[in-house]
Amino acid sequence: MPTSPLPSLKTLLLRLRLDMSPLRDSREFRLLFSSSLITMLGSVLTMVAVPYQMKQLTGSYVAVGLVSLAEFAPMVVFGLWGGAIADALDRRKIVVLSELGLCAATALLLLNAVLLPPGAQVPGLYVLAGLAAGLSSLRGPSEQAIINRVLKLDQMGAAFAIQGLARNAGMIIGPAAGGLVVIAFGPATAYGIDVASFLLSLLLLLRVRPVPRLGEHTPASLRSLIEGVRYATRRPDLMGTYLVDIAAMAFAFSNALFPFLADELHAPAALGVLYAAGGVGSMIASATSGWTAHIHRHGRAVIIAAAVWGAGVALAAVMPNIWLMAALLAVAGGADMISGVFRGIIWNQTIPDEYRGRLAGIELLSYSTGPMLGDTRAGLMAAYGGARFSLGAGGLLCVAAVAVTAAVLPRFRAYDARTDEHARAERARREQSVTA
Repeated sequence: MPTSPLPSLKTLLLRLRLDMSPLRDSREFRLLFSSSLITMLGSVLTMVAVPYQMKQLTGSYVAVGLVSLAEFAPMVVFGLWGGAIADALDRRKIVVLSELGLCAATALLLLNAVLLPPGAQVPGLYVLAGLAAGLSSLRGPSEQAIINRVLKLDQMGAAFAIQGLARNAGMIIGPAAGGLVVIAFGPATAYGIDVASFLLSLLLLLRVRPVPRLGEHTPASLRSLIEGVRYATRRPDLMGTYLVDIAAMAFAFSNALFPFLADELHAPAALGVLYAAGGVGSMIASATSGWTAHIHRHGRAVIIAAAVWGAGVALAAVMPNIWLMAALLAVAGGADMISGVFRGIIWNQTIPDEYRGRLAGIELLSYSTGPMLGDTRAGLMAAYGGARFSLGAGGLLCVAAVAVTAAVLPRFRAYDARTDEHARAERARREQSVTA
C-alpha cells in the first residue's frame, strides 16, 4: 500500500519554518533583539533625514554624497576599537553607554535643525552623522558578543536569521515611513522620534543582566587588535568567510546603478522596486531558514550561496524589463542572506569568547565596507561600459572571486561543524561552563 506524501510534505514545511527558539528560550536575547529593533527603526528615520536636510540646505549632489564619506572613517575606527574594548570591559555597559551616546548625538541633530540658521547647520550634520556612525559601530561587537553568550551554540543560525528578517523588514518599511515623516513634518520631527526610540531602547537594555565571561579579560590596545587579526589569519575557515563576503559585496553590490537601470528600462517611477527587491528576497530567505539547522558543511554552503548571489546579479543584467530584473535581484538577495546565516554560524560557533569582541569588529568591517566598495566599483565600470555591463560584469566577477577563494582555501571549503577542531573545542568549553 503506497504511503501518503503528506507526512514528508509536513516535514519539509517544518524544516522551512523560521526557528523562533532564541526568542522563546532567552530573556536576554529578547531584550537585546527588541532594543536593537527599536533603535534601528528610529535610526532609519535619521538615515533618511540627514541627506534630505543636506539637500535642502545645499542643493548639491557632492555635499549629500560627502555624508557617507564623513561616516566611513568613524565607522572603521570605532568598529575596530569597539571590538578591542568588548574583550576588555563590561560588554553590557559598552552597549548602554553607546546607546546613550547615540541618543545624545541625535538630540544634537535635533537642536542643530531647530536652533541654528540654515547656513550654520551643514558642518554639524557632517560631524554628528560621523559620530552616530562611529557609536553604532562601537556598540555592535559588544552586543553580538553578549548574544553569543546568552544562546546555545546551535541557536546562533536561527538568531542570525531572526535578526536578518527584522533588519530587512525595517530597511524596506523604514525608509518609506521616514520619507513620509521628513517630507510632511521636516527633519527635526524625524530626529525627535529617533530620540524617543533611543530612550525606549535604553529602558530595555538596562534590564539585561550582566553576562559573565568564559575567558580572561584582554586589555584594549593596539597590540590586542593585532592579536585578534593574527588569530583570524591563522584560521582559513574564518578568512574564507571574510574574503567571500568582501568579494560578494565589492563586485556584485550595485545599488548605485539602479536609477540608471530604471531609466533604461523606461520605468523611472518603479525605481523603488529595484531598491526593495534584494530586501524582499532576504526576508523570504530568513522566514524560511529553518532548514539551515540541518546543514553542517557550512563552508561549502557559504560558497554556494555567494555564487548564487553573484549569478543572480549577473542574470538580472540581461532581463528585458524591470519586474524580471527585480525578481532576479530578489533571488540574489535571498542567497546573500543565506550566505550570511552560514557565515554567522561559523563565526559564533568557533570563536573563543576572549576573541569574540575583536573578531566581531572585523566582521562588522567585512560586511559594512563591502557595499561602499561595490557602489564605487559599479560607478567606475558603468562609466566605461554602461549600467548593464557594470551589473553583469560585477556578478560574474563575484562568482569568479568566490571560486578562487574556495580553491585556495581548502580548509574553508571542507569546514564541517561536526568535526572541526575549533567548533568542537567551543562546544566543550560551553558544556564545561554549564556544569561548573
